[in-house]
Amino acid sequence: MGEEEYYLELCERPVQFEKANPVNCVFFDEANKQVFAVRSGGATGVVVKGPDDRNPISFRMDDKGEVKCIKFSLENKILAVQRTSKTVVLPEKRSLKLLKSHNINVNWYMYCPESAVILLSTTVLENVLQPFYFRAGTMSKLPKFEIELPAAPKSTKLSLSERDIAMATIYGQLYVLFLRHHSRTSNSTGAEVVLYHLPREGACKKMHILKLNRTGKFALNVVDNLVVVHHQDTETSVIFDIKLRGEFDGTVTFHHPVLPARSIQPYQIPMAGYLWNLQVKLQPIVNLLPDKGRLMDFLLQRKECKMVILSVCSQMLSESDRATLPVIATVFDKLNHEYKKYLDAEQSYTMAVEAGQSRSNPPLKRPTRTQAVVDQSDVYTHVLSPFAENKEMPHKFVIAVLMEYIRSLNQFQITVQHYLHELVIKTLVQHNRFYMLHQFLQYHVLSDSKPLACLLLSLESFYPPAHQLSLDMLKRLSTANDEIVEVLLSKHQVLAALRFIRGIGGHDNISARKFLDAAKQTEDNMLFYTIFRFFEQRNQRLRGNPNFTPGECTCQGKPGVTRLSKNPLWVGSLCVRRIPVSFYGNKVPNS
Repeated sequence: MGEEEYYLELCERPVQFEKANPVNCVFFDEANKQVFAVRSGGATGVVVKGPDDRNPISFRMDDKGEVKCIKFSLENKILAVQRTSKTVVLPEKRSLKLLKSHNINVNWYMYCPESAVILLSTTVLENVLQPFYFRAGTMSKLPKFEIELPAAPKSTKLSLSERDIAMATIYGQLYVLFLRHHSRTSNSTGAEVVLYHLPREGACKKMHILKLNRTGKFALNVVDNLVVVHHQDTETSVIFDIKLRGEFDGTVTFHHPVLPARSIQPYQIPMAGYLWNLQVKLQPIVNLLPDKGRLMDFLLQRKECKMVILSVCSQMLSESDRATLPVIATVFDKLNHEYKKYLDAEQSYTMAVEAGQSRSNPPLKRPTRTQAVVDQSDVYTHVLSPFAENKEMPHKFVIAVLMEYIRSLNQFQITVQHYLHELVIKTLVQHNRFYMLHQFLQYHVLSDSKPLACLLLSLESFYPPAHQLSLDMLKRLSTANDEIVEVLLSKHQVLAALRFIRGIGGHDNISARKFLDAAKQTEDNMLFYTIFRFFEQRNQRLRGNPNFTPGECTCQGKPGVTRLSKNPLWVGSLCVRRIPVSFYGNKVPNS
């Protein structure tokens, strides 16, 4: 079996400690994830190491006998040492105060430091669990609940064992995990893990059942919100994801392993003196989970998922592993669903801050951008742009994929960035699909934007109608009036530009020099006269005289030339006479 098929591995940097021997005792603290190495009862030294500790803690204690247990409080403020079965010693004496007490018969207990909840096993069968919640120096009693024990012959008396119970936070919710072993005489196909949801308010409820389909000895881990079950006999492990769709019977949801059972890599490790963290490798899972929709559901819940998701998108568009358009659409929809959730949360946070709710109690938290948020720039840079540049890919398929991604963005009401539209237009032009381009623009499949209109202008030499399409788009935007004027002037359509600016009521503030320069470049004397006459009339209406201000007219510098008169005059290099409008074809717009 190749290494690429293993999806569970041990961390690269384990915590190394002196292994247990007659002189050295080793203890592990679940709450702080710390390993204590106690030599000679502490007289020759105590070394404390954790997975995130760069500098281990070292100290010495007086040897007052065998150490049965040793732990630090949270943040390493208080050290507690247990040397007998009934006493706990705090080496540095401080005053203690009893805050609250409960009288209850306890068989065993289990504590979850992440959620500050303790479970107490009660009753003869040990299967009634009483939870308590600790917060800010107070202890709250939560509703007790009963663990359903498996059926057993009358001659056998079952009880709930501490080793079959675990507590873990999965997807932000606290669960009690019960490893239920079925007797060999039952019809069950194997053991199962039952998940009870333990909320802060309300009763505990059985929610999920993980079908192991095996018998024997098991161990449990929770890694990246995945339940990892290890089977001792086969030396393999399987993973479960309760967020994936399972079989719901109206009460609980049944789940099967997401992937085939595999061993943990590296398989050969030192036997003692190391504390390892278990990690999930996402890249090998891509080939082990052929259903792209289910694969995407799985990856989007993982912490380090973005680059793997992008590689999956690239793979399904490759020539060798090309997926169908419905599958591609499903993947895009799942990505944009997460993308939209983040955008909505960010917008809600911004609106709340602007409304002055940032100091509310509890204070607002800015949405966290997880790696599951794959935005348009990510897809464009890592997937669509390289895909569109692949010359061997059929252009019809390329266009279909690009439009499918844009459709998905529109479906979730996400504003499409202009570079995606540009990529579509570039692909259409490269393959002479101008009729498709025209249809996409005419029916607004490609959203209007200034960058897109400018791109259309650059395509006029290849596709002449692109010029008018660009002008129509700028007109629809209603915020690109200056750009429309510049486009018309660059095409020497001076009268059209003047009519447009007059139509939007901006003719009183425009620069006369710009229009006169453009008219002069046309070398059309009648056109120049028309434009000159328009601005002369505007000056008369606004200022009471037809004269131009210094620098406003191209005729500045010619002695005595400030307005049109009955006599011939020179404006720039043009000779202008006062000619009735009816003698030439250009109609002068009213000023």
